[in-house]
Parts: sequence; C-alpha cells; structure tokens
Amino acid sequence: MDSTRIPVIFDTDPGIDDALALALLASHPRFDLLAVTSAFGNASVDITTRNAQGLAALYRKDIPVARGAEGPLRDERRREHATHVHGDDGIGGLSAQLPAPTRPLDPRPADQLLCDLVNERPGEITLVAVGPFTNLALALQRDPSIAAKVKGVIVMGGAFGLRGHGGNVSPVAEANIMADPEAADRVFTAPWPVTIVGLDVTQEAIMREADLAKLQGRGDGAGDLLWQATRHYQRFYDERDGIGGIYAHDASAAAILLVPEAFTLRRGPVRVVLEGIATGQTIQDWRNEHGSGTAWSGHPAQQVCVEVDAPRVLALFDEIF
Repeated sequence: MDSTRIPVIFDTDPGIDDALALALLASHPRFDLLAVTSAFGNASVDITTRNAQGLAALYRKDIPVARGAEGPLRDERRREHATHVHGDDGIGGLSAQLPAPTRPLDPRPADQLLCDLVNERPGEITLVAVGPFTNLALALQRDPSIAAKVKGVIVMGGAFGLRGHGGNVSPVAEANIMADPEAADRVFTAPWPVTIVGLDVTQEAIMREADLAKLQGRGDGAGDLLWQATRHYQRFYDERDGIGGIYAHDASAAAILLVPEAFTLRRGPVRVVLEGIATGQTIQDWRNEHGSGTAWSGHPAQQVCVEVDAPRVLALFDEIF
C-alpha cells in the first residue's frame, strides 16, 4: 500500500456540499476512498443512497455503497429534511443527470459495513462523517471494539460560537447535530479520536461564484454537474447571507486530512445538550474550569477546529479531476 495515501470511509447524506466533499475524496490523488455509507438528512435515506451511488459512478469510483440509517436513534427526534437547501432530490434538481450505479448496493447495512472494513484494516482507516452521525453510533453499538481500531474520525458538525458563528437550525444548534443529538453525543464521548469541523470554520471557508465556475469543463462532466448543482445551493445562501457563493461545509472535513496545518485545533471533551431550548448545542470543556464531577468528566478529550486558513482549503479543488 502507498503509505502516502489516506484510506477513508465517507458517511454522508448527499446533499450538494456532500457532493463537493465526495469529489475531493474520490478524485484527490492522496485519498484512498474505500466505501460510502448513506444516511438521512439532506433528503430521505432512499434519495441520499441513490445520490451516493450516482456520485460514486460520476467520479468513477467502483466502491461499495451501503444504505444507512433512515432516521435518528430516537424517533421523536425526526425533523424535516433539508430540501429547501438542497432541492427535493438533494442535488439541486439534477439527480436525474447522475450516471447509473456501476455496482449494486452493498447488501450490508451501513453500520455493519463500517465495522467490517475497520476490522479488516485496524489502525488504518479514517471515518469522515458529514451527515447525522447515526450510522457511527450504530456501528459503535454493533461492535464497540472499533473505537480502538479506527485511525481517526472527522466529522462536519456542531457550532461553538466562535467569531459569531452560532447554529444554523437554532441559535446554538447545527443541522447534523440536531438531526440526531443522542448519536452525536455518543460519537463525541466514545474512546476514539474525533476532530470536529464545525460552523466556526466552515462558514469562514466560502467558495465564491468564481471559484465554483472553475469546476466547469473538468472531470469528464463531473465539474459541470457540480457547477450546475451549486446554482441552487448558492441561491439559498445568497438570499440568506449574501455571501456570493457557498460555504465549504463538508469539503472542510475532507480538507483537514490533506492540509491539517490549515486548521487550528482546541482540545477538550465535548458534549451535546439533549433537552431544553439549547438541544443540539455542542459544548467543549477546553479549560477544565470546573474540575471533576461534571458532564464532561471522564470523557475523552476531542479536537475542535477553531480557526482555518480558508485559501488553503479552497485551493485543494484545483488539485482534483
């Protein structure tokens, strides 16, 4: 095996920014994309699974795609899918333009596929999760030993209130966390190394319209489809935030594996608020101010991204296709 390549499994709910992240994972020469697992979130799991298969084919990756969770661990947590952001089909109305899958859907549920692949290659695989974290929580439940066998877990989710970046579905809660807060809390408190790439940095990494336009004509049609899909996504953000582009949410979770020096990290245990008006809020005890006997005590210290060199992240898109 080429030691410079990074073996990853991508857990996703495609999604337009998921499609951009998958472009990096599938097309950048340093990544060894082993499999894709789907989840509910940006659309129903049936839609996101079809999108995952179609995107894998678009990027010419003949890899397993496994269907994952159709809803959160607790049924009462179900929320509306984010179709107002990503379109009814999750890809800005362009899912019909995705190529047919090159292999049938893997027969295993996503959490079993995750466990199987991690057990086959202990110490090697990084999990990159950019949707609700239900599949990861179910994998931990199925086989707790995988926590000691993954190389790392990178998640896009959460908001820690830095530089004015609060939540995007409540004043304090980010969408992936709110979609399944119990799953997120289990993932953050499990004994594996988690790096949390939240809105504090992803909303600093803005792909302007000119950046997105550079995708056109590249990747044998893949870049053209991404450009077209991001038209829908950009309209949403232009109307809401007036940024003249899109936030590189999910792509930032892939980018940190390629340019870790572009991110500043803060270490400390992280918990998710599970009740009340702050449900879904992510809180890190990074100064251990209150000592022992708190909700954070006895839980592993995880890494939270607090700053980003955004141009380093965006420049990675010049290295694919």
